[in-house]
Amino acid sequence: VVGFDDVPEAAYFWPPLTTVRQDFGELGRQAFRLLLHRIASRDGEPARLVEPELVVRESTGMSP
Repeated sequence: VVGFDDVPEAAYFWPPLTTVRQDFGELGRQAFRLLLHRIASRDGEPARLVEPELVVRESTGMSP
Protein backbone atom coordinates (compact mmCIF):
# COMPACT_ATOMS: atom_id res chain seq x y z
CA VAL A 1 0.00 0.00 0.00
CA VAL A 2 1.37 3.41 -0.99
CA GLY A 3 -0.02 6.85 -0.16
CA PHE A 4 0.62 10.28 -1.61
CA ASP A 5 1.52 13.63 0.03
CA ASP A 6 3.26 12.13 3.09
CA VAL A 7 0.82 13.44 5.65
CA PRO A 8 2.47 13.62 9.10
CA GLU A 9 0.36 10.72 10.38
CA ALA A 10 1.64 8.32 7.67
CA ALA A 11 4.62 7.25 9.78
CA TYR A 12 2.29 6.35 12.67
CA PHE A 13 -0.22 4.18 10.79
CA TRP A 14 0.05 0.44 11.26
CA PRO A 15 1.92 -0.59 9.30
CA PRO A 16 3.72 2.72 8.66
CA LEU A 17 2.58 3.90 5.21
CA THR A 18 5.00 4.10 2.28
CA THR A 19 4.32 7.39 0.53
CA VAL A 20 5.30 9.75 -2.27
CA ARG A 21 6.51 13.08 -0.90
CA GLN A 22 6.64 16.29 -2.93
CA ASP A 23 7.78 19.74 -1.89
CA PHE A 24 4.62 21.63 -2.88
CA GLY A 25 6.04 25.01 -1.83
CA GLU A 26 9.01 24.58 -4.18
CA LEU A 27 6.70 23.23 -6.88
CA GLY A 28 4.59 26.39 -6.69
CA ARG A 29 7.65 28.69 -6.79
CA GLN A 30 9.11 26.94 -9.84
CA ALA A 31 5.75 26.81 -11.63
CA PHE A 32 5.29 30.55 -11.12
CA ARG A 33 8.80 31.32 -12.45
CA LEU A 34 8.18 29.09 -15.46
CA LEU A 35 4.84 30.78 -16.12
CA LEU A 36 6.41 34.25 -16.02
CA HIS A 37 9.19 33.12 -18.38
CA ARG A 38 6.74 31.66 -20.88
CA ILE A 39 4.54 34.75 -20.81
CA ALA A 40 7.59 36.94 -21.47
CA SER A 41 9.28 34.83 -24.16
CA ARG A 42 6.44 32.63 -25.52
CA ASP A 43 8.77 29.64 -25.78
CA GLY A 44 9.77 26.73 -23.67
CA GLU A 45 9.82 23.00 -23.39
CA PRO A 46 7.70 20.95 -20.98
CA ALA A 47 9.62 20.52 -17.75
CA ARG A 48 9.51 18.40 -14.63
CA LEU A 49 9.55 20.98 -11.88
CA VAL A 50 10.19 19.01 -8.70
CA GLU A 51 11.36 15.41 -8.44
CA PRO A 52 9.08 13.44 -6.08
CA GLU A 53 10.66 11.37 -3.31
CA LEU A 54 9.56 7.83 -2.46
CA VAL A 55 9.53 7.32 1.32
CA VAL A 56 9.64 3.55 1.88
CA ARG A 57 8.02 2.33 5.08
CA GLU A 58 6.66 -1.01 6.22
CA SER A 59 3.44 -0.98 4.17
CA THR A 60 5.43 -2.18 1.15
CA GLY A 61 7.01 -5.04 3.05
CA MET A 62 10.46 -3.43 2.75
CA SER A 63 12.22 -1.24 5.23
CA PRO A 64 15.28 0.93 4.44
